[in-house]
Amino acid sequence: MYTAQGILDQQDAVVRYGPLVRRVASQLIAKLPANIEMDDLVQAGMMGLMDALTRYEANQGAQFETFAMQRVRGAMLDELRGSDWLPRSVRKNQRTIENAIRRLEQQFKRPPTESEIARELGIGLAQYQTMLGEARGSQLVYLDEYGDSDSDESYLDRHCPDSREEPGERLRDMRFRKALVAAIEDLPERERHVMAMYYEQDMNLKEIGAVLGVTESRVSQLHSQAVARLRGKLKGWT
Repeated sequence: MYTAQGILDQQDAVVRYGPLVRRVASQLIAKLPANIEMDDLVQAGMMGLMDALTRYEANQGAQFETFAMQRVRGAMLDELRGSDWLPRSVRKNQRTIENAIRRLEQQFKRPPTESEIARELGIGLAQYQTMLGEARGSQLVYLDEYGDSDSDESYLDRHCPDSREEPGERLRDMRFRKALVAAIEDLPERERHVMAMYYEQDMNLKEIGAVLGVTESRVSQLHSQAVARLRGKLKGWT
């Protein structure tokens, strides 16, 4: 993969590491809203790969693949930071759902069904499920719930696993962990299984759908609804 002059060969590197770039993009996009384009992430990742080729020095000790993938992932995150990756309308709908779920749980003393939530919202079940599908990539926490919403620090800066600032401060708080575990245990059985397969077993939506015998889009709906239930229960923490 080096030329006769000891320089990394760009063409060979693109052929060799191109599939890894797509793999990183696939891992990221699985947890992002549907409006994010795979090709945009791959393009940003390839730019990161080119940057790695120009910066890599073999005598620094790190393997090129490790060095390059850090650059690739960083380039993709920069692309996400520069785009409206979670539309305000989607966030508004998610919070509307959360509030409806919280009201119904207080009324019924149990997790409400999808039909009950749709009825509370004054919409049909199909429309409610469409809202859930559009909320793909919704999170337990949002940037504007962590202090100054005018801050230049993005959600990804706070919660990206590569951040030097050890992100997810509240998730390491033992009291919050206990509250989160209790909230997950209260989820309806199917949603609890979705969360376990998605976060603990690192399965993608297609794989989860195959296990449950439902479509990928249905898994996305179940995930969004589970997140809405959890956010409602953890309102005092987020």
